[in-house]
Amino acid sequence: MMRAPWATHFGFTKLPFSKTVSAKDLLDRASHQEAVARIRFCIAESLLGVITGEVGVGKTVALRAAISQLDPAAHHIVYLANPTVGTRGLYVTIVRALGAMPRGFKAELVAQAYTLLAAEEQERRRRVVLVIDEAHLLTPEQLEAIRLLTNADMDSAASCSLLLVGQPTLARQLRLGVFAALDQRIATRYQIAPMDLAEAAEYLHHHLALVGRTDPLFADDAVARLHKASLGLPRALNNAATAALIAATTAGKALVDDDCAKKAVAELTRD
Repeated sequence: MMRAPWATHFGFTKLPFSKTVSAKDLLDRASHQEAVARIRFCIAESLLGVITGEVGVGKTVALRAAISQLDPAAHHIVYLANPTVGTRGLYVTIVRALGAMPRGFKAELVAQAYTLLAAEEQERRRRVVLVIDEAHLLTPEQLEAIRLLTNADMDSAASCSLLLVGQPTLARQLRLGVFAALDQRIATRYQIAPMDLAEAAEYLHHHLALVGRTDPLFADDAVARLHKASLGLPRALNNAATAALIAATTAGKALVDDDCAKKAVAELTRD
């Protein structure tokens, strides 16, 4: 595979700011560690958890890190990437993920989902972990269905571990009185914070070290500019840092200085 000119210019073994970084190589910043700990707690105890954060802050990264530590023989992950499938679609996703053909009538489908969830836990000794991404898009009807899923057996036990992952509007929505019954069932809720300047500098250094460069490649003022432009969001910082590396390569520089960072920010904010 042909390497990017800027990767060759800096002597990288692979591209430093890609989405393919393995879970074990992710930077364990404090907010990330806290999110992972809370996700694992919900999974271990079959509870409902809510993880929120701005777009690109690392919600999926934290989720991936937590799930990577699970025993696949003892857990069955059901992941719904886009919840805009209606209430029926929610149950269909569960049923299909558990290896069955969804029944036609809604009442039968709901009963089928509960039966399959119970069988995974009681007969196969596998904990079902239902993860709903983009959960701020859930409808009131879907949220009510989720409430029922968290307690299908008269307060004796939850049918699965359930994680709602979404933007901060999700947390505000769940606080509305109409969702009080569901809100009271949330065992833990956590909003992942953006990186501060020190974390952003550590993040850049960490990812560069993963590809073979442990020496400083970004000047301090360049880091500050990229951090400010990215608002401390890892995904945005990835894009800004990559653009700055390309600018440095074009200019024939061995160090990403503030001028390179300024060009990168201008490129990324151009209409």
